[in-house]
Amino acid sequence: MPNHKSAEKRVRQNEKRRAVNRSNRAKLRTQVKSLRSAIEGSDRTQSQELLNPTVSIIDKAVNKGVLHKNTAARYKSRLTSHTNNLAEK
Repeated sequence: MPNHKSAEKRVRQNEKRRAVNRSNRAKLRTQVKSLRSAIEGSDRTQSQELLNPTVSIIDKAVNKGVLHKNTAARYKSRLTSHTNNLAEK
């Protein structure tokens, strides 16, 4: 329990930030999961349509501090290569 007024404010701020971070992380995970399911289902058109929005959400997650930039680059690289491999087949 906070004992000072500033500590009470810090608790309130942390709760707000936690809610925002959870929301951003959930959007990211949902979008990546939908793209991965399209890739696993070998759905070329849907995976190509979902690739750009997914990359955009990954970049936004980096800007908001949800993901590290190298982790985001790895996600984007792997998802793009999987999507391109579907298009070639």
